[in-house]
Amino acid sequence: MGSVMRVRGRVRRRGAALEDAILEAAWAELSESGYAGLTMENVARRAGTSRPVLHRRWPNRTALATAALAQRFAHAAPVIPDMGNVRDELCLLLRHMSDRANSGDLQLFFDMQKDLVAERSSFTELRNRIVEGNQYRAVLARAVERGEINESRLTPRIASLPLDLVRHDLMMTFKPLTDEAISEIVDNIFLPLVASDHQVC
Repeated sequence: MGSVMRVRGRVRRRGAALEDAILEAAWAELSESGYAGLTMENVARRAGTSRPVLHRRWPNRTALATAALAQRFAHAAPVIPDMGNVRDELCLLLRHMSDRANSGDLQLFFDMQKDLVAERSSFTELRNRIVEGNQYRAVLARAVERGEINESRLTPRIASLPLDLVRHDLMMTFKPLTDEAISEIVDNIFLPLVASDHQVC
């Protein structure tokens, strides 16, 4: 757990408290200057710490930006309640996902591509590091338990399909998806692929 201590009248943060302060500073820098203007020095200055402290946790600004994005998305993660059917739960989750991904966040992903290539990384790896899939997995698990979805049909590629299609539309248009687009993804594309046999009309 994070902690703070006083040293000669100053407050020294440790652990999670220090990490949160750094990531908040990094997000503030990203919001004001974009990825192109992000520097470890400015983040350290804003967080009231030193560049070596940052480098012990994140080796470069790409790693730091990814962590800041992950924190932002985790704080905004919706809780999808048990609505009694997978269709409504998926539509609600995809609506939250679409609405919270604003154009500024999407621009950051594009701006980071050059550095990701230099590090032999990719957008897929970045996505995996910043996307919190717990709610989505919970929705699918409830659907399997209810008998709505055949678990054997949830291959990794098919299971990720609804999220991937939403991301594709967001990256192509920089606009939230319409309700009709979300319904098409759920009703016409995903559920027919994974529905249990007795669920298929």
